[in-house]
Amino acid sequence: MNTTVKINQWLQKNEHRGIKLLQQLVQENSVRENESSAQAVIIEKCRKLGLDLDIWEIGSDELKGHQAFYCDRKDFSGTPNVVAVKKGSGGGKSIILNGHIDVVPEGNEKDWIHHPYSAVVENGKLYGRGSTDMKGGTVALLLAMEAISSVGIQLKGDIIFQSVIEEESGGAGTLAAILRGYKADGAIIPEPTNMKIFPKQQGSMWFRITVKGKSAHGGTRYEGVNAIEKSILVMNALNRLEKVRNDQITDPLYKNIPIPIPINIGKITSGQWPSSVPDLAWIEGRIGVAPHEKMEEAAVQLETCLKELADVDPWFKEFPAEVEWFGARWQPGNLETNHELIQTVTKAYKKVKGIEPVIEASPWGTDGGLLANVGNTPVVVIGPGVTAAAHDVNEYIELKEVFTAAEVIAEAIINWCEKSDEQGD
Repeated sequence: MNTTVKINQWLQKNEHRGIKLLQQLVQENSVRENESSAQAVIIEKCRKLGLDLDIWEIGSDELKGHQAFYCDRKDFSGTPNVVAVKKGSGGGKSIILNGHIDVVPEGNEKDWIHHPYSAVVENGKLYGRGSTDMKGGTVALLLAMEAISSVGIQLKGDIIFQSVIEEESGGAGTLAAILRGYKADGAIIPEPTNMKIFPKQQGSMWFRITVKGKSAHGGTRYEGVNAIEKSILVMNALNRLEKVRNDQITDPLYKNIPIPIPINIGKITSGQWPSSVPDLAWIEGRIGVAPHEKMEEAAVQLETCLKELADVDPWFKEFPAEVEWFGARWQPGNLETNHELIQTVTKAYKKVKGIEPVIEASPWGTDGGLLANVGNTPVVVIGPGVTAAAHDVNEYIELKEVFTAAEVIAEAIINWCEKSDEQGD
């Protein structure tokens, strides 16, 4: 019996255990600064698998002083990073399996059909915050590792499993793992790609633009300058910049993505009194960064766009809109489609699914940019779940896709790390 069949049969036999593990993880609310209980589930599982565990709290001076560290969180105590290693026999390529344990807030609980952390299973779907982004992918990693070990396969290369915090806020957990010395010949991140293969990833940066006006009584608003109205001009300029930037994207991997590198306005704040003309407004958002682009280049384009507002409205000559780069940022990733890691994952997908995979560029950022640019580790993003379900109410994942992902990833790991003895194909 060949390896592929053995892995498939093991996953089928252990389906109930895999679902139970995912339920346990989803039932633990692991929003930012509350990741510890979910990490405890991960730690227990890794101990049962006999992996070498490294558990530590991030937040060192080295981390906070690193040029790639962008995070507004001050205290990381009580919420550890977890890395678990399966040592190989030697002579093979190593691989990082990177998953993040943090989830975004659940939003209005009343909008959920089930409680956000119920992990209810209905019609082949498991519901709950984090099911798709990305605890389903993390369970797929663990199942892949367990399947390989359980069917008696010994690998030459090391497997480095990571369950990191802070991905949703800029990647401090993955950066901490890199600085702790965890690097490899390749990495897989099982974000919800609907099992598409993403060799290239969009980066992004958060910005805050301050727009000035002149206060006045609402009854004589013509004596003032409304900062909200001036903000509309700023947002129109950002829309024009978005179009210019996206018109320059010619990469065929973006052909099915309407806006490859969006500029999103996520928050507007202004005014203190309905009968007063507001003299200040703040616009907060994120700008997408193309895989081939440097973060600084994107920042300069936005800053230049704001300076050019003076040509649109004389007000901005005397009171220019000011931009502040704050909070999180995600570095872009740009792996060539003919890279050996892409070929390995593609081959595994075809062997398991019997069809060619879809290869696209990621429409969002991941920790892959840090692994690639800081850790010098090539990264492929592929995982179960659909982006549309992530960050939304009634988040869910198709359970069958978790096991399909586990099978594909197991096949890719075996081919990448290489079997240490002859065990057939």
